[in-house]
Amino acid sequence: MGNFDAKNIRNVLILGHQSSGKTSLAESLAFASGLISVKGEVEKKNTISDYLPEEQKRGGSIQTAIIPLTYNGYKINLIDVPGNDDFISEYIGALGAVKGAILVIDASVGVQVGTIKHWNQLRKRGIPTFIYLNKMDKVNVKFDDLLEEIRTKLGKQAIPFCYPLGHNDGFDGFANCVTLKARIYDGTKCVDAPIYADKKDKVFELYNALTEEVAKTDDALLEKFFNGEQFSQEEVRTSLRKGVLAGELVPVIVGSATKNIGIHTMLDMFVYYLPSPCDLKPYEAKDENGNEVLRKTDDLEPFSGYVFKTVVDPYSGIINLVKINSGIIRTGDEVFVNGGVQRISMLYTMCGKKLDSITDAHAGDIVAITRLDGVASGMTLSSPKSKIFYKGAHYPTSVIFKAIILSSKNDESKIGPALAKIQLEDPAIEVKRNNETKQLLLGGVSESHINFILGKLKDLYKINIETEPMKIVYRESIKKTAQGDGRYVKQSGGSGFYGVVKMRFEPAKENVFDEEVFGGAVPKNYFPAVEKGFFEALQNGPLAGFPVIGVKGVLVDGKYHPVDSNEQAFKMAGILAFKDAYMRCNPIILEPIMNIHVIVPVEYTGDVMSDLNTRRARIQNMEEKDGLQDIEALIPEAEIIDYASILKSLTQASGYFNREFSTYEEVPEYLRAKVIKENKIAE
Repeated sequence: MGNFDAKNIRNVLILGHQSSGKTSLAESLAFASGLISVKGEVEKKNTISDYLPEEQKRGGSIQTAIIPLTYNGYKINLIDVPGNDDFISEYIGALGAVKGAILVIDASVGVQVGTIKHWNQLRKRGIPTFIYLNKMDKVNVKFDDLLEEIRTKLGKQAIPFCYPLGHNDGFDGFANCVTLKARIYDGTKCVDAPIYADKKDKVFELYNALTEEVAKTDDALLEKFFNGEQFSQEEVRTSLRKGVLAGELVPVIVGSATKNIGIHTMLDMFVYYLPSPCDLKPYEAKDENGNEVLRKTDDLEPFSGYVFKTVVDPYSGIINLVKINSGIIRTGDEVFVNGGVQRISMLYTMCGKKLDSITDAHAGDIVAITRLDGVASGMTLSSPKSKIFYKGAHYPTSVIFKAIILSSKNDESKIGPALAKIQLEDPAIEVKRNNETKQLLLGGVSESHINFILGKLKDLYKINIETEPMKIVYRESIKKTAQGDGRYVKQSGGSGFYGVVKMRFEPAKENVFDEEVFGGAVPKNYFPAVEKGFFEALQNGPLAGFPVIGVKGVLVDGKYHPVDSNEQAFKMAGILAFKDAYMRCNPIILEPIMNIHVIVPVEYTGDVMSDLNTRRARIQNMEEKDGLQDIEALIPEAEIIDYASILKSLTQASGYFNREFSTYEEVPEYLRAKVIKENKIAE
């Protein structure tokens, strides 16, 4: 494919709601550019980007795919990502590798929840974007109504660069509102044609709207506009490009991916209006000392790259997809990554599942690298002589967990490596083993996300798994101070055991041991044994068997025997003293409290707030921005085990939330008996 200067590269993310036709669009672009001679079809399971067996089975994307095209001297790296929210980490990772995007909308269904979510992510990062109205050939598509919906829900920046053509409510092509030329579908392909007479007025109206936007960009052009002078095509393109790059204009184009309508126009527009990697501001990074540094997308800068996706391939092993932010990388080069220096032994371009070996790649391009040890998504590669670190992508936290149980003991050695590989590919997955509940927990962003992972473990790794609900990890603590006596005496002739202690137990911020012994009642060499007994006793609280936190144990007095006293005796005495005093300390049950951020469209705020109130949530903060409400709350973990599904239902799948542990708080008195009954782990 050869090397391309950054100014001749376009990295374009293809986003869109589920079933909008992203994969078909990528296939048509590959065909139009000459990358492939025959188009694949989703139904035939032979497309470039949906190559995994799971994708072919589902009929939809589940993993990021790279499709590099060459077109009129330019390289266009298409990045096709899943539209399903279950695979949100795919497009979040890819957003860090692009400076342009095309948002695909199925014209027959209009703006969907997924469309708005993707749009918000693109706006948040300031990524210049086109909107492609796909499937315009479907019946009852009303372009003007659809455009109004887009401008209402996504923003007034959306402006038609194309206008659909057709007779008798049909669709057979479009007029380009910039060039004032038509492209008509003749049954097999699109060909140049005159604009239909009955559509000319509308097309020229849109052309005038575009020229007004052009005039706003420059005083000389504004004067030319008022004088009634025509703009040249170069003036129009240059000015419109400025608007697109600044996010002030969002071109709306129309077509049908399956019929290749609008595809060549789209390729031209990638070149004309989307930024090259070197067009926008330099990348911000930190050096070894934490100082801020900038990296321009330039071959002359020191090498740096960002890993935006990791793929585990059964044949090639771990493949890291890297956007080269600066400099040049060559096979044999050494790079600093993951805290050490590694050698680049193999370098590739990746097209779908196919890897093509290359010797070097330049700033702005995307490459695949294999045989890197311990490298994963979000990491930075840089020159060992100029070590830097880019800020990694912020992936969503797992919000729903299930405990997994192996059906066969033979799979115990397989489950760990399998889950590690799955986590490499999807950073939104969380795996943790809870030693207290003896559960292996699998976390994801939704119920269907977890079910997909379970299916992958079964189909790909041949591991059969059952699941059970996650158990909440409770704690015990005390609210009052009390003293306890511990007496461990066993004397039957010969060496015995003799340890007697008196201890005071009081509430504290953390578990701590102290002593206030006077007169040598307990020799100092036995203090560590008493301390050990105290901390061992804290592991299982007498109330319900939960670990005890927030207790200060103070050794105040005791007795010893010159022959029978030993460390074991004083350790046991410390345990007995704690048990003796515990129920007089007014013990309580503590539950984990999570800090959550619930992001919902403002129209659902009331319903979500009402539901949170029934879940014992305490609202900490509310902030509205760009039509979204961010509700921050503290809430017991027991109340959000099923919240992912509830929130989806409350907001018609438009809301989401993140969670993190905050603290432990006392379980309300009216729930205490229920918690103990359902979760008690010791008599």
